[in-house]
Amino acid sequence: MTPPKDLKFNNLINDLIKEDFFTAPDAQKYYQEAEKKEVSLINYLVTNKIVDSAVIASKISLEFGVPFFDLNAIDLKNVPRDLISSALMEKHHVMPLHVRGMTLFVAISDPRSFQGFDEIKFNSHLNPEPICVEESKLVKAIEKLLEAANLMASNLLDSDLDNLSVANQMDGSEIGIGVANDAEDAPIVRFVNKILLDAIKMGASDVHFEPYEKVFRIRYRADGVLYQVASPPSSIANRIVSRIKVMSRMDIAERRVPQDGRIKMILSKSHSIDFRVNTCPTLFGEKVVLRILDPTSAQLGIEKLGFEPEQQKLFLDAINKPYGMVLVTGPTGSGKTVSLYTGLNILNTTERNISTAEDPVEITVSGINQVNVNPKAGLTFATALRAFLRQDPDVIMVGEIRDIETAEIAIKAAQTGHLVLSTLHTNDAPQTLNRLMQMGIPAFNIVSAINLIMAQRLARRLCNNCKTPAQYPDDFLLKSGFKADELSTLKPFKAADCELCTHGFRGRIGIYQVMTLSDKMRALILQGGNSTQLSEQAASEGINDLRASGLNKVRLGLTSLEEIDRITIEN
Repeated sequence: MTPPKDLKFNNLINDLIKEDFFTAPDAQKYYQEAEKKEVSLINYLVTNKIVDSAVIASKISLEFGVPFFDLNAIDLKNVPRDLISSALMEKHHVMPLHVRGMTLFVAISDPRSFQGFDEIKFNSHLNPEPICVEESKLVKAIEKLLEAANLMASNLLDSDLDNLSVANQMDGSEIGIGVANDAEDAPIVRFVNKILLDAIKMGASDVHFEPYEKVFRIRYRADGVLYQVASPPSSIANRIVSRIKVMSRMDIAERRVPQDGRIKMILSKSHSIDFRVNTCPTLFGEKVVLRILDPTSAQLGIEKLGFEPEQQKLFLDAINKPYGMVLVTGPTGSGKTVSLYTGLNILNTTERNISTAEDPVEITVSGINQVNVNPKAGLTFATALRAFLRQDPDVIMVGEIRDIETAEIAIKAAQTGHLVLSTLHTNDAPQTLNRLMQMGIPAFNIVSAINLIMAQRLARRLCNNCKTPAQYPDDFLLKSGFKADELSTLKPFKAADCELCTHGFRGRIGIYQVMTLSDKMRALILQGGNSTQLSEQAASEGINDLRASGLNKVRLGLTSLEEIDRITIEN
């Protein structure tokens, strides 16, 4: 068998084969595995500890005539960090080292990163010169630079709480509303700005301002759980709410009906954060909830979502089909939009026409035609779908199927040569099929249109810095869903707490049930099978339910059993 068909690395691979690091068949296998994981061959060899990164770096240095440099010899505080953006560092796996005249020396571990040098040259206005470094050291160095950049951004946020700006949602122009109109308003301005900025730094997804008879409570939702962060005097509740309504262009005089708005907070010339704002009149005043919209969440990459290998393959196969429907189900806040946009980003090429209808658009992506539905103006999901079908679409995304009209149009679109992605609010994948039938969709249309149904939840991820081994009685583990033959090797972890996390957790990971429709499943649907029968059929075909997928995350030490108990139901 010949070495991998990667011409740039033939000499390197041949050298490693000759020196008995691996065989030629192994080389072909590694190359194919690296392609599946969408990483470079170098990254695969180093990550899996097949070849030491220092060995590969020295050989690449000789083969390509690129100078070799040990990253341990440089202080990261002294690198010209601002010359290459965080996005470019992550995209091309490079980092700046030093500037000499008009030359920017750039650390790389993979010579194929040369394709990104034109982009670096355009952004830095300097001539990039490659320096070969070890892959393992480059990964750690880039992580440290990105962490330092985030910390600097956080410090910058606090530097001027009075003079933040908000963009006009109509034309994008900047409106300076940070400065208070009078001395009495200045503390309110600073307080609201600080609450919002602290929420961004904490990684919160929502901010709740809640008035009660004697207290005014402010809470953040971080990693899916609400935490109280402040309790200002109830006497200033109306002033805080009015401030938020001014920022989001709402009618401050109207307090009897709910209102929707949006805030685009400008933190710097290149950094802004969007908030979706809703007010609701309660017994003791208006409650305000702000959803923090993070455009980068849809650019995580499919590997970071939490799919098991087989689940990821099923999802990719489904979205790469030319037609049919992919449905994602789960409660509000379970990550459905991020999953769909991760798929849309994969499909987003110049060869495809992609349109989305959402309420509202939470993540803006260049190259995708996005529509905010507006029922008051007559622009519903169904209306938008009809318009899309006249605009030569390849891929359509419907934010949510809420009624029979939208469902019928989406099903017909999936049957007539379009790929349709959408969401439904059901508990698991089998129940989605029953929900569609209850809405009035004929069973034969369901089986002919749907490619895949995916139910999901988000579980808090254990902090790697402080998680500790957990001990449970065998009876408890068996009742929780583990098998008797794995108890001797099972090593679960539990949450602790440290300065790097929130109560032992840091970030979240997806828990999925990914179900395709087999011939037996289609026959059962046509016979009018209920959700229990469909669930039993899915289990017999080896499809993990949400609980089983969650237990897999416990086995891997990614989350705790208590967390899985919180978000799933024991069978």
